[in-house]
Amino acid sequence: MKSITINIPDWLSKRCEHKDFKRDEEKMLFAIELARLSIDNGGGPFGAAVFSKDGKLISCGVNLVVKEGLSILHAEVVAITIAQRKLNTYSLSKGGHFELFSSSEPCAMCLGAILWSGIKRVVWAADSIKARSIGFDEGPVFEASWDYLKKKGIEIEGGLLKDEAARVLDYYKRINGVIYNP
Repeated sequence: MKSITINIPDWLSKRCEHKDFKRDEEKMLFAIELARLSIDNGGGPFGAAVFSKDGKLISCGVNLVVKEGLSILHAEVVAITIAQRKLNTYSLSKGGHFELFSSSEPCAMCLGAILWSGIKRVVWAADSIKARSIGFDEGPVFEASWDYLKKKGIEIEGGLLKDEAARVLDYYKRINGVIYNP
């Protein structure tokens, strides 16, 4: 096998063209909107975006686990992967200060991806309790997990617009969306 191809939906590519965001709330509303659009287009209920410190949208991602048949394609991983390809670097710390906004608290796998990616700030909306309440197993994420990232210089903020994000997760449950990690 020479390569692995990940198909990024056309609607996502179009939605993520050059934009600037001024406030954290705008960035988070965008990530939450991606999660809702993902559901509407047959994907999982999570959205994420990478921004430069000055608010320029670098990349965005949605959960492609079921669509692409790959368990690692969480929204955060997709957004980070696209950002690294776009900026031609394996570490976003080499190109400046980049922030990841996620519609839901990152799972255990995504925490590792964040650590290794060079992201300098993580902001999420719905907490892992909410994701678990609709059936997702977020893995072993503890306060010590977040403390480790903080000690590595990554800023952490959770709960921004959590009610808006929770409504998207509730919508996914109402339509009987696939819970792909039972």
